Amino acid sequence: MGKAVVLLLDDPRRAVLEVEGWSVAARSFGAQLDALRVDRQRLQQLVAGVERSGSLRELTVADVDAVLSLDAATFDDYPGSVATRHERLDRLRATPSVSRRAFGVFLPAGELVAMTFVDVEGVTAETNFTVVRRDQRGRGLGLAVKACSVLALLSYGVTRFRTGGSADNAVILRANDAMGYIRDEEWVTLEQDAR
Repeated sequence: MGKAVVLLLDDPRRAVLEVEGWSVAARSFGAQLDALRVDRQRLQQLVAGVERSGSLRELTVADVDAVLSLDAATFDDYPGSVATRHERLDRLRATPSVSRRAFGVFLPAGELVAMTFVDVEGVTAETNFTVVRRDQRGRGLGLAVKACSVLALLSYGVTRFRTGGSADNAVILRANDAMGYIRDEEWVTLEQDAR
């Protein structure tokens, strides 16, 4: 990969760069869900669907080893480019806190198989990442863990939820739509081959 630049879709610099030989390598998005638009009943149903086959709860300091294990197992699974690249977790970043909340799905045997980390600042929560172990995908776990985070954070006074990711990831687009997120930002990653 050569040089890369991330721009809003309608940034006027995009046309100039494309004339100079840059091309779109990836697309990404941002989306928002406001507390007044949250369908709590729908989110509770998403959570309940998972609780029949496992447990879903907020992660704590005691879960850091499980978080690091799941992160290592899924590190190469994030689609997109520089704008959506997941940074490998270390112990500090894997440790939930008041401003960095985390939620996970555990199988009955105790294995953490899905998690989401959310950065909270005042009344705004921004999803940092959501991931599901490969062999557990397609079961609604990512959607459920994200729904759980929204429900929990609503009770702490969060009123604005932000998320984003690769616009090439149809699964996350459908999940966010199902939760009521409205896409309000579109980005492109332009690349130029090294010369």
